[in-house]
Amino acid sequence: MANHLDLEEQEQLDQIKHFWNKWGTLLSIVLIVSLGAIAAWNAYQYWQGRQASHAAALVDAVEGAGKTGDQTRMQQAFSDLRTKYAGTTQADQAGLAVAKMLLDAGNVPGAKEALTWVADQSSDDGYKSIAKIRLASILIDEKILDQAFKKLSENFPVEFKSIVADRKGDVLMLLNKPQEAYLEYQRAISGFDNDIDYRRIVEVKMNSLGIDAKKIDFQSNPIESKK
Repeated sequence: MANHLDLEEQEQLDQIKHFWNKWGTLLSIVLIVSLGAIAAWNAYQYWQGRQASHAAALVDAVEGAGKTGDQTRMQQAFSDLRTKYAGTTQADQAGLAVAKMLLDAGNVPGAKEALTWVADQSSDDGYKSIAKIRLASILIDEKILDQAFKKLSENFPVEFKSIVADRKGDVLMLLNKPQEAYLEYQRAISGFDNDIDYRRIVEVKMNSLGIDAKKIDFQSNPIESKK
């Protein structure tokens, strides 16, 4: 009986040896690659965490300098963010915050520079779009209308289309093109729900064109029909 068991064990060992001789190298490679991938992923996660932590510290520096009105320190911290942590959401957020603080302080060129960086460098479509819309708004205030309209004519995610259309309408009104402005305001209103406050603003603009925004026929242009 013992000899029978010994023979079975030997057969099993022989099968294992045969399997290992045939597949052992491949299994070892797969195991090494898998462990290496896990180690690389953990290292990447650690690196990402450190990046985010350091970037957050610079964002705090930006906000702190903004509260004290120290534009030099604020811009330096933002410069460090752009240099060392470009591509992070913290850099994008800081860029928008810096632009607002500089604009409030009357530093229009500095605000435009910050917004241009976010618009050009951000990897997030949302932050990129916000920067472009705010930059266009500054250009509208400066009456640099061709550049503003060009900026608003760039690609935007669908959720920004109504706001962009509204701002385009503003540019066209300033260019004395009420018919084209009406079409943009119409596009803006059609994209807003009835309970959205922004819609009320666009309705006021349409009312200034002599049109009751609540009775819009989206298939026609009432300004064109008045001719």
